[in-house]
Amino acid sequence: MITLVRRAAAVCVLATALVACATTRPAQQQAPRPAPSAPPSPSPPPTLAPGPSGLTPVFRNGPRTGDRTVALTFDADMTADQGPRAAAGEHFDHPRLIATLRALKVPATVFMTGRWAEEYPDQARSIGRDPLFEVANHSYSHYAFTGDCYGLPTVSADRMRTDVERAYAVFRKVGVPDPKPYFRFPGGCYDRTALKELTPAGVTAVQWDVVGGDAFATDAEAVAQQVLEGVRPGSVVVLHCTRSAAPTTERAVRRIVPELRRQGYSFVKVSELIAAANGRAERPTLEP
Repeated sequence: MITLVRRAAAVCVLATALVACATTRPAQQQAPRPAPSAPPSPSPPPTLAPGPSGLTPVFRNGPRTGDRTVALTFDADMTADQGPRAAAGEHFDHPRLIATLRALKVPATVFMTGRWAEEYPDQARSIGRDPLFEVANHSYSHYAFTGDCYGLPTVSADRMRTDVERAYAVFRKVGVPDPKPYFRFPGGCYDRTALKELTPAGVTAVQWDVVGGDAFATDAEAVAQQVLEGVRPGSVVVLHCTRSAAPTTERAVRRIVPELRRQGYSFVKVSELIAAANGRAERPTLEP
């Protein structure tokens, strides 16, 4: 009997030793997981090569062939000296227009002055962070870059680049994450001197080939009809994002958008038109 007990005890000791050996065996090593790859860097926005003599290039429209695309652009104007008027209740913004573009799912490019972004930082940030839109530069002060430009005050040649760069600084300050390297001259007025002064800023100047005529207009249907009659494939349409100076624009847009879509047009941002122009044999209109 004692012998049987001893044998059983020996079996138990052996079993325990085997279990212990199993638990102390080094675990099988697993191959290390690859580190997550960094997100790809965003591609820089498309721009045009400098014009003749290295001057700032000027873009008016995209390719006339191929897709029936059109870019609606909106100037958010406010001059450097209009702060007292805003404080007195004048509205240089147009939130209802932006809401309508969102409701209609219309991509657009907003050319914003730095002074406008300072006055309406929440709206500037909201527009800049919405993938439906892109923000571009319309100067800081909305002063003209030539003389005799619709009665606008003028900025001297030696301050032109500074004025543009000041607007970009305001955009960054208010939280616009990715302002585009596109510049629209106040009033659309420029000359060779202005193009030369802005060359170091590295911007593409963006004009238009369709004038909406909404500035100070009171007839929304007339504005819409002017746009509809002027649009061609690749067109850039200039309108305004300012309640006090362009009160009919939102109503005109509600007429323009469905009609152009009915005609087979799709809406794109200016950056997409420039990209299309860069990739096609047909070049955009450049000016010296």
